[in-house]
Amino acid sequence: MASGIKVTDEVLAIFNDMKVRKAQATKDEKKKRKKAVMFCLSKDKQNIVLEDGKEILQGDIGTTVQDPYKRFLEMLPMDDCRYALYDVTYDTRQGEIETRKEEMVFIFWAPESASLKSKMIYASTVDAFRQIFTGLKHEWQVNSLEDIKDLNTLAEKLGGSDVIALEGCPINY
Repeated sequence: MASGIKVTDEVLAIFNDMKVRKAQATKDEKKKRKKAVMFCLSKDKQNIVLEDGKEILQGDIGTTVQDPYKRFLEMLPMDDCRYALYDVTYDTRQGEIETRKEEMVFIFWAPESASLKSKMIYASTVDAFRQIFTGLKHEWQVNSLEDIKDLNTLAEKLGGSDVIALEGCPINY
């Protein structure tokens, strides 16, 4: 934690809740499960916290949110850095076998228009996430909307040409 900024227990609890998929979860429990969350610096700049109002629940998909990835992109601030967890659902094909997968992607959003100070603070705190987000396979640093808006780019991060669909949308290579 070179920056001295701490990742709160609440953030770790959110990560652990998103990581664990309970087979016996009720329909209501599944609806409350987080699809995407965004984290930011606290007002006193001492901690990383869940950003108010910046989450997508599984139960929102198809009701208030039609396209979860598009909604996630809309949550990104164009002039400041953020951290995010996105629980992506995707389909792969290896030979004749198709498989549906769910995996979390940790995203470090550092747009060109963010202040240098913000970029430095957020960059120096990324290691704190690496230490507490155990078992996370995918990490993605993104510096512009152009780098993240295309589902093909996310598909490349998840497995390249084996990925045939993301969030129910076919991938065309």
